[in-house]
Amino acid sequence: MKAVRFHQHGGIEVLRYEDAPDPVAGPGEILVRVKACAINFLDIWERRGLPRVRLPLPHISGADVAGVIESIGEGVSDIKTGDRTLLSPGLSCMRCKSCFQGKDNLCRRYSVLGFVTDGGYAEYVKVPAVNAFPYPSNLSFTDAAAIPLVFVTAWHMLVDRCRVKPGEDVLVLGAGSGVGSAAIQIAKYFRARVIATAGSEAKLQKARELGADYVIDHSQQGIREEIRRITHHRGVDIVIEHIGTATWQDSVSSLAYHGRLVTCGATTGHEASIDLRHLFARQLSIFGSYMGTKHELLDVLRLVRAGYLRPVVSQVLPLEEAGRGQQILEERQHFGKVVLAVL
Repeated sequence: MKAVRFHQHGGIEVLRYEDAPDPVAGPGEILVRVKACAINFLDIWERRGLPRVRLPLPHISGADVAGVIESIGEGVSDIKTGDRTLLSPGLSCMRCKSCFQGKDNLCRRYSVLGFVTDGGYAEYVKVPAVNAFPYPSNLSFTDAAAIPLVFVTAWHMLVDRCRVKPGEDVLVLGAGSGVGSAAIQIAKYFRARVIATAGSEAKLQKARELGADYVIDHSQQGIREEIRRITHHRGVDIVIEHIGTATWQDSVSSLAYHGRLVTCGATTGHEASIDLRHLFARQLSIFGSYMGTKHELLDVLRLVRAGYLRPVVSQVLPLEEAGRGQQILEERQHFGKVVLAVL
């Protein structure tokens, strides 16, 4: 098969479009012919190299896959070859207490497709059969691939960790990101008031189209100052944080008394500090959030089918241009998801 792999860590130049061995579905697994795979920042970190993480090399990234079931392994039932499928990106043991409780993203063996396993930057990928989800038939392959990772992440942040309520104020940082564009829609579904940030007028307009009630141009305006103005000095109930060092102080300062900050990433750096006096005196809550559960992805897909949530695709590129796609993410040229089409 053809795949995009890297044999060593480094810049975009280490990505190679080349022949790779065809994967074979083992017991309890399926083989999927990839039709589309979305790009995530996780793919970029894998390519650059992560501290204390040793990836098997050569490596194929890609967590968000939509495709067609090519073959099934021994012991797999209720799945037919030729069926379309959308893959859940979370991999877990499905045998531990957390998995049995439906909290598979708390499994000690939890990982993401394309992280320590080969992923979807290829013509074929094998996965556990339990990761094959019903295909949202109202979507193209490229639209479907733009859903799983970012929507389940944003859902887990807002619904599970922060328990968003109607009428609350939600600040979404980085509206142009996959998580940001998903979080705007989910917050609006729960009838919250959304304030979104982005770095250009074009991105701010797209945030408005997704439902943002107010927007902040972080390249021209101070986030915490604008939050004070918009909320009449009250602050927001929830901050969706995934930027890291560059926005951390603004995020904390933007919270109302009893506010909740939830973070799922640190694209600008992981160093952050907080004045503990503000933490306890204002009774703030800070949550970490990682991915989401399989049943949460089912909730997301139900709302996608009903038309309440929709994938946001910025650009579609052929598989061999994966490097260009990663560069678009690195340079923040996108709004929503960049998706690779596999022909």
